[in-house]
Amino acid sequence: MARCSTNKTKVILSWSSGKDSALALYQLLQDSDYEVVGLLTTVTNGYRRVSMHGVREELLELQATNLDLPLYKIRIPKSCSDEIYRSKMKGIIAKLEKQGVSHIAFGDLFLKEIRHYREQRLKDTTIAPLFPLWNMDTKQLAHDFVKLGFKAITTCIDTTKLPSIFLGNEFDTEFINKLPPHADPCGENGEFHTFVYNGPIFDTKINCTKGTVIKNKNLLFIDLI
Repeated sequence: MARCSTNKTKVILSWSSGKDSALALYQLLQDSDYEVVGLLTTVTNGYRRVSMHGVREELLELQATNLDLPLYKIRIPKSCSDEIYRSKMKGIIAKLEKQGVSHIAFGDLFLKEIRHYREQRLKDTTIAPLFPLWNMDTKQLAHDFVKLGFKAITTCIDTTKLPSIFLGNEFDTEFINKLPPHADPCGENGEFHTFVYNGPIFDTKINCTKGTVIKNKNLLFIDLI
């Protein structure tokens, strides 16, 4: 899915490898005002995995290849302070500014403190935050994701919010309907995270298999290979 250069506003998308990022990208690609020129992902050194989602770096790179978009990585240590993260982010922002990027888009849905954090981190730069999914109904978004033909697997769950049976499941209509009433349909409160392996924005399907289950305190991860 090659994308040619245009005079549109240049946007980098904060890419988590999951469904909200995929939906944000889908929305941006429908908007004639913007040109998505790359993906920005935080990767934890040592683990070589997408931070929080636990997805292998190799699968992240396959996503970027299938999306035909450059991938920018912010590499952080296993124990990363906010000071270290801010320093890493400052470096990548300076690079993006030189390339004419004017916005970083995020797939955030309704958590005001997260949005405020993003806005504060960018306020002293020439790059503005963009929230293409902000305040959209999360149940509708979840069902839209499925109806559009996206395919995703739950890679991580918080066992204080969801039972372990939800780990490694396809994110589909059955999954959404089985969620307990207290769980957000898009997992915006940290209930679960996903890996998107196919959909209308991908050139081809990414083949992956389920590996071992890893426990880290209250979080359960499934290793996708």
